[in-house]
Amino acid sequence: MAVNAIDQTRRMLSLVTYLRERPGARVSDVARAFGITEDELISDLDVLPLCGTSFRGGDLLDIDTDGDRIWWHNPAALSAEAAEPLRIAADEATALLVAARAVATLPGLRESDRLALLRATAKLEAAAGEVASASARLSVTFESEGGVFADVDRAISERRRLWIRYYSPARDEVTEREIDPIRLVSVGHTYVEAWCRRSEARRTFRLDRVAEIRVLDEASRPPQIEPRDLSEGLVQPAAEDPEVVVEVGPGGRWVAEYYPHDSAEELPDGGLRVTLRTPDPSSLRRLALRLGGDGHIVAPADLADSARQAARQALAGYDEAA
Repeated sequence: MAVNAIDQTRRMLSLVTYLRERPGARVSDVARAFGITEDELISDLDVLPLCGTSFRGGDLLDIDTDGDRIWWHNPAALSAEAAEPLRIAADEATALLVAARAVATLPGLRESDRLALLRATAKLEAAAGEVASASARLSVTFESEGGVFADVDRAISERRRLWIRYYSPARDEVTEREIDPIRLVSVGHTYVEAWCRRSEARRTFRLDRVAEIRVLDEASRPPQIEPRDLSEGLVQPAAEDPEVVVEVGPGGRWVAEYYPHDSAEELPDGGLRVTLRTPDPSSLRRLALRLGGDGHIVAPADLADSARQAARQALAGYDEAA
């Protein structure tokens, strides 16, 4: 079952206690105990060595694995005897207080989480002293994505359906959809992977393109589907997707870095002939317009004609405005 960021954090905190009590635990046994795949467990283990009581030597968790067993080399670093009173600098206290107050105002935040955050903020204010009063003169307002994130996180936690108005740049249109959210993912931007009731298929929506969102009373019931492996990126074309060929000059070589592709052949002028696959070839018209004189679509022919027509219409619009 897919989890959100908060659930993953809770799991990793439990993982620390679990591993401390089981030196040399087998990867397969730990993954089974936490109900996750071995790849997900290894991903957690890659993060844990960045955690600890401070960034001084010996205070970070020294945890590694040989692929079969998990070894924790400094469990005493978290013992009561080794612990020191937490001290934070004035700028750190200010940053924490400003961030905590801003997060507490997010729409859609669960009330239990809001109350816990406010209690923690009050304790930090008492410990910070004069710094707390100085931080009160600062404020942060989150952009719309923050509120969307909170609503999506709440819907996932409460297993409720979402209604959204979503902008699709490929079609340059805003559509209304009801979705059953599955999980939040971060790959450059933040996305929600969901079952879209409009298309009756799995879809991924970028949060900063959600124009409006509501958490519905209706229960979320996405089909039982395997979570996508995003280790190779968010966009992973299928072998059966239509093939598109794009030729770019030296100024358009970035296309091979930005778009997953089957091949990129060097051209005599320093450009590339890029072959890629996409389930929606028409979405690449925007790429052709963006490239301008730095490249063009070669195949399929109808897509190349469509891109040329779109370019002519754009130029005509400029001529009329002039």
